[in-house]
Amino acid sequence: MIEVYKAKGELEAQIIKGMLDSYDIPCILRSNAASSVHSFVFDGMGEVRVMVPESFAEEASTIINSEYQPDSPSRQEEE
Repeated sequence: MIEVYKAKGELEAQIIKGMLDSYDIPCILRSNAASSVHSFVFDGMGEVRVMVPESFAEEASTIINSEYQPDSPSRQEEE
């Protein structure tokens, strides 16, 4: 398994996982135990690593980079 994205928290990781699942790309999420207790990111402790098999890494990275913009103005307006 290879890391294709480092999410700022569980919610963002689940969004990425759902996106990859829709393309039939197998994916697992790995996080520190502290992230389940605290919802903030401090020195990487709340980060969640999105992992895929190496054979899917390039496709997964392309999908994430083209379809996921966490800080886009339209996404912020929806909140």
